This record gives sequence, structure tokens and C-alpha cells, in this order.
Amino acid sequence: MNAFKTGILLAAMTGLFLAAGYAMGGEGGLLIALIVALGMNGIAYWNSDRIILSMYKAREVGPTDLPWFHQMVEQLARRADLPMPKVYVIDQEQPNAFATGRNPENAAVAATTGLLKRLSHEEIAGVMAHELAHVKNRDTLISTITATLAGAISMLANFAMFSSMFGGNRNNPMGAIGAIAMMILAPLAAALVQMAISRAREYEADRMGAEICGRPLWLASALESLERNSRAIDNNFAEKNPATAHMFIINPLHVHAVDGLFSTHPATANRVAALRAMAGQGSGPASRGPWG
Repeated sequence: MNAFKTGILLAAMTGLFLAAGYAMGGEGGLLIALIVALGMNGIAYWNSDRIILSMYKAREVGPTDLPWFHQMVEQLARRADLPMPKVYVIDQEQPNAFATGRNPENAAVAATTGLLKRLSHEEIAGVMAHELAHVKNRDTLISTITATLAGAISMLANFAMFSSMFGGNRNNPMGAIGAIAMMILAPLAAALVQMAISRAREYEADRMGAEICGRPLWLASALESLERNSRAIDNNFAEKNPATAHMFIINPLHVHAVDGLFSTHPATANRVAALRAMAGQGSGPASRGPWG
């Protein structure tokens, strides 16, 4: 998905949020929705990395804490022509990883302890290259904004439900039936837009991540291993914060839908097939680096 299409989807998300505000509270609701949207986007832009990392109790690691891992990320960032991101580790047995930050200059990558223990160094290199691809494409900001707006729309729906329970729908131009419809449809539509952005971005990050590490099969093997482990091991942090699930390289929740409308991630088999096809076409030379 190119930047133009992503911009259209983000505009649709914002428009949906404003429409929900109007439908639930008329012009007053529209104004409140606009103010909330601006405020939440501002918070998401400047503090998304700290919020997400704090939510998962991630701890920053330096060159002396995990030398091989830090060196791996440093070399991959150099290959991707990116500034060195901050490196974090999450004490979580389910192997997984994500990237966050508003731009490449303020980026962070995080891996779980399960990923560092259960995957080979080559597979870990593929995973971190995938996350650096998200940083290079500025997906981290896009995913945070969509998650923030989706959460805000759900908040509006909950407010409408609370208001309707106490007869507070006088300013609602759609009436009680309209309010109920918005309570159901607005969060659903927001989730669909969020998922559409996420699925397209994962395919692109796989492709670019394979180019960064130079070995598409490393990432393909990592995805297969992550898929197996994510089905067997709970990620309690993610289960408590399902709106962040799309940020991970593999769906951390035990809701592994097929590659369809309601999936936050493409089907792993489809991603692996694309990477194997890419390997068959040749991906260019790559040094093995510190993980070889």
C-alpha cells in the first residue's frame, strides 16, 4: 500500500471519528470529537513510544547488556541507512517483537525474552530487520495514530451507551436508534480501517526487511517459528491491551484468523510464501554479520 492510499485510510478514520461525534451529539458532539481527535493525536505523536514501552514494561538495553543483540541491531540499522534506534527487551515468554516511535530519529525496537531464547540468531536478524523496515517506512507513527483513533471511537460509543441509558440523547440528530447503530458500527468500521492498514504494511515490511538482512529465508523461518510459539504461549500484556496487537510482527493474541477482513495480520503462510518466492528470485549479496 503506498503513502497516498494510507493517507486516504487515515483521513477516513478521522472522518469516521468526527461523524461519530456528530451522530451522537450533534454539532456539540462534533466539536468535542474534533478537540479529542487533535488532543489524542498530539499525545500519540509525541509520546507513543513511551506509552507503549511502559505498557509492556520494556527495559532498555545497551551495548554492555546484550552485546550480540545490540550489535546486530546496530549493523542492520546501518544496512538500512537508519539512525541507531533504542533497543528494548520485554520480559515475556511468547517470542515476538515490535517497533515504535514517531520517526526514524526517535525510534525504538523491542523484542521479548522468548524471542531471544527460542529463535536462532539468523531468525532474530530477520525479525529485527522487519521491525527496522517499519521504522524506515514510518509505519510506527501510522499504526499508533490509527490505534489511538480506533480507541477514541470506541470511547465515544461507550459514552453514547452511557448517555442513552440516562436519556441523554436529545442532541443526537439520529435519535435513539441511530445512537445504538453508531455504538455498534463505528467501532467496527474503525477496526476494519485499522486492520486494512496493518495487513498491507506487514507485507511491505516483510519485503523490505528481507532486503535489509539480505536473506528472505531467515525471516520466513522466523515467522513460522513465531506462529507456532504464539499459539502455545500466552502474551498477558497483549491480552490486556488488544488494541496494540497490530504492532507486533505476529498476532500476539489467541485469535488467529485467516487472511481475511477481520485479521490484524496477513496469514503467516501467505507471508512465508512471498518470502520464499523472493528468495527464489535472488535478494542480492549479504554479509552474515555478527549473527553468523
